[in-house]
Amino acid sequence: MTVSQTAGPMAQRSSSHRTLEAALVAILFLAIGLGFLVYGARPWSTELASRHGAGIDAMMNFLLTTTGAMFVIGHVVLATLIFQGALRGRVALRMASSRTERRLALGLGLLMAFAAEGGVLAIGIPVFKEYFGDIPEDAVVIEVTAQQFAWNVRYRGPDGTFARTDPGLISIDNPIGIDASDPAAADDRLFINQLTVPVGRPVHLVLKSRDVIHSFFLPAHRVKQDAVPGMTIDIWFFPTREGSFEIPCTELCGLGHYRMEGLLRVVSESEYQQFVAPAVADGQGGAR
Repeated sequence: MTVSQTAGPMAQRSSSHRTLEAALVAILFLAIGLGFLVYGARPWSTELASRHGAGIDAMMNFLLTTTGAMFVIGHVVLATLIFQGALRGRVALRMASSRTERRLALGLGLLMAFAAEGGVLAIGIPVFKEYFGDIPEDAVVIEVTAQQFAWNVRYRGPDGTFARTDPGLISIDNPIGIDASDPAAADDRLFINQLTVPVGRPVHLVLKSRDVIHSFFLPAHRVKQDAVPGMTIDIWFFPTREGSFEIPCTELCGLGHYRMEGLLRVVSESEYQQFVAPAVADGQGGAR
């Protein structure tokens, strides 16, 4: 048998091995992309419990869908290039033309702009217009003052006015410094880490902080807002489902940050009226 006769089968085996290796590596990168897609496609958000949250979820779903599709397409292209490149018999220099580079850069830039800005703005502007717009006049007004490491929740009484507060009056029994000499203080009610609101009505929260920056977060209602010392920040939301929900602080606010947790109770209108009724009956404020 001559050398040329033995070289044929060896070359064929080498080519088949190279093809197999190229296919396995390409499949590996393709499987990584599909694996992350399956993992990321799971539901991550808590069950929705507010009206404006549907728009926020739509924005998030749009972003996850578009970026997930681009991620998978990128891995498909990568797997294809790996497979084609591994089958080459020698390394060759291949340069794209300047026109191709410009078109590719422009196309990818427009695609990213569409994913990052276009769709989000189109979906998000109506949501932001409602969430950051005028607060309904019939909203339930509740003041929430953050401190290390608790949420102080104050309800105004029948007079519809919150009493004055003075930092010099802050004590263990008076955590936000309510001025008892103010006539409006008689019917204010103060609760610690307990926020009760009616379902099916807008809720206006007046956020304050007594010490450092805290972050008020209602995951199920898609509400998140920092409470900043020296600032009064107004937010509102429309709860659509009754239940009990966690109120964590999502800003690292000190060594006790991990235990700063409150409870939001969304109840029926009748139960809410019963909840606020004692403020009329006893005519007294107080922390609970």
